Amino acid sequence: MAGQENVKHLEDCTVSNALGTWVFSVAGALLAIPVGIKKKSLAPLVFFGTTGTMLDIIMGISQCEREHAERQMKLLESQNAEAAGALTEPGAES
Repeated sequence: MAGQENVKHLEDCTVSNALGTWVFSVAGALLAIPVGIKKKSLAPLVFFGTTGTMLDIIMGISQCEREHAERQMKLLESQNAEAAGALTEPGAES
């Protein structure tokens, strides 16, 4: 059950980070407008707009994966510390 909760949290994080970024999309559109006017074409808008959107999605997903890996590392470290503490407790074998 805990694994399923982690997957759900990772999925929510990915969606929120992918939709929450907009910097590259706006930059692509701002770059495409003058180029499209000069070339009298919508092709630059399509190219730069989709490229910016894909960069935003990729950056959001990689940020989410990095946060998830850090959370897993902290969890593993705490489990290792608990196990080491249980091994060093005196008394049970006498």
